[in-house]
Amino acid sequence: MFKILRRQTRRPTGLILTGGGARAAYQIGVLRAIATLLPKNAPNPFNIIAGTSAGALNAVSLATHAQRLRTGVRTLEYIWTNLDSNQVYDTSSADLLSSVSSIVLPRLGSKNGDESRALLNNAPLATLLTRILKFDRIQQNIDRGLLDAVSITASAYGTGESVSFYQGVKGLDNWEGPHRIGLRTELTLDHLMASAAIPILFPAVKIGDQYYGDGAIRQLAPTSPVLHLGARKICVIGVSGNRTKRPLEDSQLEPPSFQQILGHILNSAFVDTLENDLEFLRHMNEVLPHVSERTRKRHNIKAEEIELLEISPSEELNVLAQQHYEELPRSMTRYIKPNSNGTVLSLLLFEKGFCTTLYQLGYRDAMEKETAIREFFGQQQ
Repeated sequence: MFKILRRQTRRPTGLILTGGGARAAYQIGVLRAIATLLPKNAPNPFNIIAGTSAGALNAVSLATHAQRLRTGVRTLEYIWTNLDSNQVYDTSSADLLSSVSSIVLPRLGSKNGDESRALLNNAPLATLLTRILKFDRIQQNIDRGLLDAVSITASAYGTGESVSFYQGVKGLDNWEGPHRIGLRTELTLDHLMASAAIPILFPAVKIGDQYYGDGAIRQLAPTSPVLHLGARKICVIGVSGNRTKRPLEDSQLEPPSFQQILGHILNSAFVDTLENDLEFLRHMNEVLPHVSERTRKRHNIKAEEIELLEISPSEELNVLAQQHYEELPRSMTRYIKPNSNGTVLSLLLFEKGFCTTLYQLGYRDAMEKETAIREFFGQQQ
């Protein structure tokens, strides 16, 4: 039976911001809608904020502006709606997907730890984040009672563990589960860069004695960090664009390209685990009311119903990315073609037009759930 920690006096609210490269711009539109529906000067309404991959960038930014939600959202709006790929990765990188076989195949058996193992150089992203994020504000806001905890999840290449690095109030304990652990630490730029290091595309980051990559990889339970940190109500902003299932399309006549295979792997990492985890929580919520208090005591069942608010794209983000293909930097068009799988394109299209389109979609989708949003936050003290 699923077990989670208890809080005696309140039902803390958690926010989960998932990964997905440029897709994370969608989250800002949703957050803008939430900020619009809450009182104008409302502080951050989330006790626990958990981010993965590009969602970790949004999570940290919100945490550093916890004194006023609209200020944090406005900062993120400015970043995402004025972004271009050159601020995230070097579009003229020598390794730039130019010869995948010559880059990848010789290194499969290599033991040289000094070799670069990424196709793109994301040093510009580190420069951007250093300029806009003030990590010391996280602890300041925790001390002021504006936050309980902030979590950033990354994947350890050496152990295969999904590691949630968290910074929070006293009394929170580290945890261990199947292929996942939680470690208290002081969050830094390295944690953020590690969480956003899309495998193969961006380089791994060393923290302590381990190298880490994108947190979406092997994150079997995306809701686990906020639950372990005390959340009893969870707002999830996904970026899968998979709200409705599409029918099986015509048979594929040609063997899949490297881009299609890579896109399939990445899409599975960024989408499937969250949807499965939320489905599990919904099933738990359905079952728990039928479990008697006597049975709970006899079997030491400490789980409780978790209130969920999920907001996810109503349109396929891969399709939207293909509609903005002309924004792709010219150097990248040699390797990502107009008719290629849209997953890789949607991850790497850090351009103003595409990101603004995602922002606007997020706002519309959230406003369609205005009643649900008001009810979700109206229950807070």
